[in-house]
Amino acid sequence: MKIQIKKNEQNVTVIALQGDLDFHSSPNLRKELEKLIESQAPKIMIDLAKVEYVDSSGLATFVELYQKMKHYGAKFSLFNLSESVQSVFEIAKLNSIFLIAKTEEEALRFVS
Repeated sequence: MKIQIKKNEQNVTVIALQGDLDFHSSPNLRKELEKLIESQAPKIMIDLAKVEYVDSSGLATFVELYQKMKHYGAKFSLFNLSESVQSVFEIAKLNSIFLIAKTEEEALRFVS
């Protein structure tokens, strides 16, 4: 999995993922997210446009991020989910917990 991290003009951390988010790749993502949590990043948006598959370990990574960011009052949003990835979040009932946006602009509104 490729992980690209940048800050946009609004000082929001945007993470673009590419590849499958599964048992093999989630530890790398977890490590990158831990760095952001340690620095208490106030706003994170995760672009899933190039992710076609997410398994339970990938979902667990996002749940951990949500819990840790909530603890220090930060916000995060997921955006650009494919239909297959969106359905995984719906089946797991996580679509009611996470801020899931269709576009980057909508995700930015969610975290602002």
